[in-house]
Amino acid sequence: MLLGQKRILITGGAGFLGSHLCRRLLDEGHEILCVDNFFTGTRRNITHLIDDKRFELLRHDVTFPLFVEVDEIYNLACPASPIQYQFDPVQTTKTSVLGAINMLGLAKRLKVKILQASTSEVYGDPTVHPQPESYWGHVNPIGPRSCYDEGKRCAETLFFDYHRQHRLKIKVARIFNTYGPYMRPDDGRVVSNFICQALLGEDITIFGDGAQTRSFCFVTDLVDGLIRLMNSPNEVTGPLNLGNPTEFSIRELAEKIIAITGSKSKIVAKPLPSDDPRQRQPDITAAHGLLGWKPTIPLEDGLALTVAYFETLLSERGTTQAGWNG
Repeated sequence: MLLGQKRILITGGAGFLGSHLCRRLLDEGHEILCVDNFFTGTRRNITHLIDDKRFELLRHDVTFPLFVEVDEIYNLACPASPIQYQFDPVQTTKTSVLGAINMLGLAKRLKVKILQASTSEVYGDPTVHPQPESYWGHVNPIGPRSCYDEGKRCAETLFFDYHRQHRLKIKVARIFNTYGPYMRPDDGRVVSNFICQALLGEDITIFGDGAQTRSFCFVTDLVDGLIRLMNSPNEVTGPLNLGNPTEFSIRELAEKIIAITGSKSKIVAKPLPSDDPRQRQPDITAAHGLLGWKPTIPLEDGLALTVAYFETLLSERGTTQAGWNG
């Protein structure tokens, strides 16, 4: 292994975020062990990496122990969209909790740094706006989103208990809405939903009046934040918010996507789902101060790149969303 080169484990490496992280770390000269059970990750996301001699793929479910030799661990494994994590909520909780236990145990044995991909969902439907890391959240522990929200909160607890009890070197990133190429068209996330509907000329469905807000971070900005956090001094444990603090309403997002695609789709409203957050905006003061990080890609530019990806997917797989899965 070359000087400075690391062997890095990325769980969930065939997923949306994971595949971008694999590519970026390969570009930096590292060896990558990509671990995924392909529940939500897809081989398409990593096809362009398979021929790289420094890339290794292992099909494995993180709810079971893993025995490998690596220098760093990024724990990204978990369904991340409501449709995906509510499909099998018990398995979602197990992936967050047992997955964290197994990866922390591996990091402890190897004495290596480990980064947890946590989420803005730990804040629930926030009563504080924007959300700083000091805010403890407003989460329904028994609702339909609880498997993900509480699973990730428990994972954070485990990370900090391992840090205190075993002096493990940990990093915890709270990831806000992220979008970009390699999103699944059927994942139910608002950006992919709207783009697919617009490209197919279907009605764009918003929930409620569309006044609820989100902050959208392009995937390359987010990956840069994860790597900066991993490479930060050991005393910087997080949790740190990573996301774009520029806030947009859901209706504004739909209007932007219609304009970029040139679609004739109409915006139609449906009832608001249970526990859907009204506002979501990160306070990234800590990430900017500790990591020198802030997003650089405007929403319009990122959406244009994402639309181009889905246009390619559309041309390859036909004109119905049913043909886009996988």
